[in-house]
Parts: sequence; structure tokens; C-alpha cells
Amino acid sequence: MNRIPVIDLTATGINIARLRVNAGLTVKDLQDIFGFSTPQAIYKWQRGTALPTVDNLVVLAAVFGVRIEDILIFQDDGTIRISA
Repeated sequence: MNRIPVIDLTATGINIARLRVNAGLTVKDLQDIFGFSTPQAIYKWQRGTALPTVDNLVVLAAVFGVRIEDILIFQDDGTIRISA
């Protein structure tokens, strides 16, 4: 039986915030990079209430210098597996 990967939204949000801080960026910096008029989307990503779109994940990976797989956190049999 194949297992379907499930993204842990909360853990992924925490990971995005950690990667942002490690890159020395503020939420405002990301807002400017994406050209967003408000920072709401970034806060939603960090809180785990929304995921970045695929194209935004590509940009985040480039900005943070990581792979997309290093941004997303997956659940595995009730345990969280961190890619990075």
C-alpha cells in the first residue's frame, strides 16, 4: 500500500520562519521580494494557516538557498520528518 505524503502546515510554517531568520531576512524583506502590498500572506505561511503556491515555493527556495523539499515538512505515521 502506498502512503500519500501529508504536509504538516504548522511545522512547515515554523520552518519557513526559521529559514527566513537564518537568511537574515525580515517579513518586510520577503514582502518586498514578492512584491506583495501587505505582509499577510507571509504571516499566514509562518502560522501554518496557508501554504505558499508552487511558484512562491520556488522563489522561497532560491531566496533561502535551499531545495523546496527543505521548506516543506511532512507527517509520516504521526511523526514529523524534517527534510533539512
